Amino acid sequence: MGDRTVIAQPLTGDAFAPFGEVIGRDGIKPRPMNGDRASRYHALATAEIVGEGAGVAVSLVDSQPVSLPLALDLVERHPLGSQAFVPLAPERFLVVVCPDVDGRPGPPLAFITAPGQGVNYRAGTWHGVLAPLRVPQSFVVVDREGPGINLEEVFFDQPWRVEISPGAV
Repeated sequence: MGDRTVIAQPLTGDAFAPFGEVIGRDGIKPRPMNGDRASRYHALATAEIVGEGAGVAVSLVDSQPVSLPLALDLVERHPLGSQAFVPLAPERFLVVVCPDVDGRPGPPLAFITAPGQGVNYRAGTWHGVLAPLRVPQSFVVVDREGPGINLEEVFFDQPWRVEISPGAV
């Protein structure tokens, strides 16, 4: 079965585009609001929801850091809606995604966020679980709430080894 090592690269909008949107302020001009006392970075990502009776849920999640190299044995996807993760502290985290190959996850790609950067996985995108790097981390999560089965998990027969590219962290 060939090499099962994935090297995480810096997260960019272009590299992540097939899987969703990068959430960050870089290159975005904010709108003034609240009598010029605040700046709004508007519509950085679009929430997708499918199904009657469904809505958008905003949650908070606390996650423990992963050990590197990461043994990636599980990915999941949400076929009925997108799922966004926005860190509440300017810490980096590991993002793992897989292309869909005939309804199954293909070989993974891995990215390291810039401090404060988040992601919005498109509906149906295979992705790894939350993976803070150095310290526990809290996230705002925006995803679908409602009827229907919106979680599929796949355990790999053989785990992938995810490493960080030199200088990425």
